[in-house]
Amino acid sequence: MDEEIEIPPFFLCPISLEIMKDPVIVSTGITYDRDSIEKWLFSGKKNSCPVTKQDITDADLTPNHTLRRLIQSWCTLNASYGVERFPTPRSPICKAEIEKLIKDSASSHQNQVKCLKRLRQIVSENKTNKRCLEAAGVPEFLANIVSNNKSENVFDSSMSLTDEALSLLYHLETSESVLKNLLNNKKGSDIVKSLVKIMQRGMYESRAYATLLLMNILEVAEPMQIMNLKPLVFTEIVHILDDRISHKATKAALNILVNICPWGRNRHKAVEAGAVSVMIDLLMDESFSSDRRGPEMAMVVLDLLCQCAEGRAEFLNHGAAIAVVCKKILRVSQTASDRAVRVLLSVGRFCATPALLHEMLQLGVVSKLCLVLQVNCGSKTKEKAKELLKLHARVWKDSPCIPRNMIIAYPS
Repeated sequence: MDEEIEIPPFFLCPISLEIMKDPVIVSTGITYDRDSIEKWLFSGKKNSCPVTKQDITDADLTPNHTLRRLIQSWCTLNASYGVERFPTPRSPICKAEIEKLIKDSASSHQNQVKCLKRLRQIVSENKTNKRCLEAAGVPEFLANIVSNNKSENVFDSSMSLTDEALSLLYHLETSESVLKNLLNNKKGSDIVKSLVKIMQRGMYESRAYATLLLMNILEVAEPMQIMNLKPLVFTEIVHILDDRISHKATKAALNILVNICPWGRNRHKAVEAGAVSVMIDLLMDESFSSDRRGPEMAMVVLDLLCQCAEGRAEFLNHGAAIAVVCKKILRVSQTASDRAVRVLLSVGRFCATPALLHEMLQLGVVSKLCLVLQVNCGSKTKEKAKELLKLHARVWKDSPCIPRNMIIAYPS
């Protein structure tokens, strides 16, 4: 656009200060570009008008057709100066249309397929549609299909209705309040149970979506709901980690364990499901370690599990456990180093035998702990390293296995 052209100020969005392509009016009477005000209200989670500072009482955005036509006419008149006329935006979907779509789907299997195909199209269009779908009860409708989980109800040649409903429910990016409703309604336990069932028997893609949705749902769950999770939940989370069906699913499964293992007897359930061995195997995988967030979460889970006797026993049953944890110290991140030292302190404090202490010495654990005391590392990590070194100073301090440059750091 030619810089000499003066743009009428009321054509500019008060937020972006750019020409409005889809001007809409909020409840305070101020006009904004739809994209800008939606980001302000929904991504930024603000509920006040940027210009007047008054509360926006109604989230509905009314299209300002008159202003849009004026802007389009102005663009056409100034086309010779390089001003491009933007197309007329499509009207967002309305709640009544969605509700009718859901109602009609109950009449036949064919209508259900038609409904899901239309919902897929609507979801892909814009964020406004996603909020409208929420208001019309689409998440509950999709969750009901997922809970029924009838694999014989075919959507197309490659997937069932359940698979498609599950994918849609994930891509809706449902709000926290709706996720809580799905979990807390009369069939709340059904959604967790159904997701776990899909994780157990579904196709690879559906297992991944089920894991990602389970992560989102458990993040809004109450402590009592987390403490009452069935052992099967832990078993299937561990299977997802063991199968490594996708990078996203692996991270989601780790995230679930990080969030649920601190509660009640969940550590014991995770250990019984084989989580300790899987964490160590993951940490041994170089491709998994390419992104530091994965190893960090795996080390956090390992630390949580080693806080119970069963977890420490499983840890020591794995031949590579101590070597793997030792290797990650000062190699991944401060968080991973801190958790690795905590794991070693747990087994060194509660499981110390002459054989274990000798193994730790041979594998370089003592030298690595001395190095932790010498480098720029977190103070809490250093305290834990010092505690473990002092605890077994009689066995370790005068050992020829420790290099001279490390022995000077050994705490007295």
